[in-house]
Amino acid sequence: MDSKLQRVKLSDGHFIHALGYGTYKPQEVPNSETLEATKLAIDAGFRHIDTAYVYQVEEEVGQAIKSKIAEGRVRREDIFLTSKLWCTFHRPELVQHGLKTSLKKLGLDYVDLYIIHSPVSMKPGEELFPTDEQGKTLFDTGDICATWEAMEKCKDAGLAKSIGVSNFNRRQLEMILNKPGLKYKPVCNQVECHPYLNQSELLEFCKSKDIVMIGYAVLGSNSGKEWLNKDNPVLLEDPVLVALAQKHQRTPAQVALRYQLQRGVVALAKSFNKERLQENFQVFDFQLTPEDMKALDGLNRNIRYFPDSQFCHHPDSPF
Repeated sequence: MDSKLQRVKLSDGHFIHALGYGTYKPQEVPNSETLEATKLAIDAGFRHIDTAYVYQVEEEVGQAIKSKIAEGRVRREDIFLTSKLWCTFHRPELVQHGLKTSLKKLGLDYVDLYIIHSPVSMKPGEELFPTDEQGKTLFDTGDICATWEAMEKCKDAGLAKSIGVSNFNRRQLEMILNKPGLKYKPVCNQVECHPYLNQSELLEFCKSKDIVMIGYAVLGSNSGKEWLNKDNPVLLEDPVLVALAQKHQRTPAQVALRYQLQRGVVALAKSFNKERLQENFQVFDFQLTPEDMKALDGLNRNIRYFPDSQFCHHPDSPF
């Protein structure tokens, strides 16, 4: 890790910032809040911004970045921007169309990282979550290796500087890595990752293949939302996390973020609150001890805040 800029080198030679700002938002939060929060994140020091077609906030994220460029606060090359190929664009002939649709919404010429959002393919069309009359998800027979070849063409076309995947398990990563004629391997795998789901086996595998793990929900997630597991404990109230925060005179969120950075996981933090955004960025000036790390490792209990209820009946479901 490049400590001065807190960046991690990807296998294709590009660098990703170790701490990113996630723009996923609950439906009840207006898009205008994403616009303002992304500006605040850039003001707080975040230079890695993570978004996706399915979040339906790409216009606002693009506006926030362009407004900060216009102010002279940042240059485009200072920002590391990620977007994601949604499941309805998996057919090879649709991949570049999916990326160009995102770029048009963002109002930008390229993304720094484009990743396959999920290994599960859904029926192409306008619907984000296509269903039949009974409300069952309409899947598509996807070939993830063919999708990957189309992703490689996006990189060759200069529309994405780096390409990767998200929510892939080890078997699915190996399918791409072992693909005959592989031109570019995935630079990353973005997965849910926090002390209750520390993904240690997948992390070791990714490290062995020079694939960077990017963690989402690193602070747990708000259990009040209808699509989240309601019974999950609130991560940031965990006694071990709270005790370590007191020991280091930090917030539990700062300790949870620092834990990931020290494991070599790129962490995505999300907040709409100016003070919390600033706090979340202040994680580069303290160190957790080996004992602290061991205590946090001990919290693992394979709890998912984002259960795969939509895709669990599909053979390509990664979990």
